[in-house]
Amino acid sequence: MVVSELVRQQSILYHSDTCSIPARIVSLHQAHIRPIVRGKARCNVEFGAKISLSVTGDGFAFLDRLSFDPYNEGEDLKAQAQAYRRRYGCYPEVICADQIYRTRSNRAFCQRHGIRLSGPRLGRPKNDPELVAAEKRQFVDDQRQRNAIEGKIGQGKRRYGLGLIREKMSATQGSSIAMNVLVMNLQKLLELLCLFFVLCWQLLVSAARALSSNSREPSYQLSEA
Repeated sequence: MVVSELVRQQSILYHSDTCSIPARIVSLHQAHIRPIVRGKARCNVEFGAKISLSVTGDGFAFLDRLSFDPYNEGEDLKAQAQAYRRRYGCYPEVICADQIYRTRSNRAFCQRHGIRLSGPRLGRPKNDPELVAAEKRQFVDDQRQRNAIEGKIGQGKRRYGLGLIREKMSATQGSSIAMNVLVMNLQKLLELLCLFFVLCWQLLVSAARALSSNSREPSYQLSEA
């Protein structure tokens, strides 16, 4: 079935002037893989799953979308904000996103739900230099916070094999990617638990020292006048 579909697609490309075709097959072993144009300097086209990942302020990552077909990730902001509301019971106060997310539709959605979307405002810049400087400082701070998602993706590729998926089927590839995100969250939870136990140990040691110092008998010093 895959070979017959591949022959049909190549025949269309050969007899027509077009250079692209929907759902083009590029691999016989992985017919679900699609070429995704990224426009990067190292490689213009990438192959594999495309995911939408979000990171909360406490460092936990969530896999919001996984697809082998190319899509515009700017369309996922509303769904990700609603998923945050289902998890925590409220919308996030701030969303630090890339430029592709700052569309008019997403801006209107954030304004309607009281969410501050990072990035400069639309329209002409303000005449007040102090206000302009404050907005620039806020933008720089938002960009620093947004680096957490880039670091999380790099961590998944370097330490957890997120950039080297060896499974062949689409279901097993999706399960492997989800397991990588799960392990990253477990590692973050382990770090928080270790920090909690260290703080508890320090409190116990401080309390024990305080009790031992209070239980000692007062010392008297006698001197002959």
